[in-house]
Amino acid sequence: MKRIHKVIGCAGGLLIAAAVLCSTPALAADKIGVVDMRKVLSTSAAGQKAQEAIEKKQRALQADLKKDEDALIALQKEGEKKNATWSEAVKKEKAAEFQKKMRSFSEKREKAAADLNRLRDEQLKPLHAKVLEAARKVAKDEDYDFILPREALIVAPDKSDISDLVVSEVNKMK
Repeated sequence: MKRIHKVIGCAGGLLIAAAVLCSTPALAADKIGVVDMRKVLSTSAAGQKAQEAIEKKQRALQADLKKDEDALIALQKEGEKKNATWSEAVKKEKAAEFQKKMRSFSEKREKAAADLNRLRDEQLKPLHAKVLEAARKVAKDEDYDFILPREALIVAPDKSDISDLVVSEVNKMK
């Protein structure tokens, strides 16, 4: 779902950029700003705080999954060592136990990924709103006619990058 929104956002940005760049010569005097959302999210205080929360949760989930993975590896190694000495019934029982634990591990890993994505959305949604508000303020204060996301552009001159101004405005917000 996120990818669809990113693709739509990029396509929309490209269409806007194309419309702006290919329209009448009267628009040549328009002031266009470009915002690098990744830079804003990674350098603003709120973005760094959100990233820290996400990374903390990710480390906790990875540590928990690592324990389960290590247990599975140990179970697999035990099976490899003792396989020759086990009866067919024990082999089938151990294989079924291993498969059950593998399914459980896969489900746990998927749940962890979903939890992490949910946290990422919870952390970044309000931040995106702040970034949009900050970009609007910069546009108004600095007389920009258009502000486009850098991710939607193929080429943009460095002088049109207003990411630092947007970061500054985001950092001023509560």
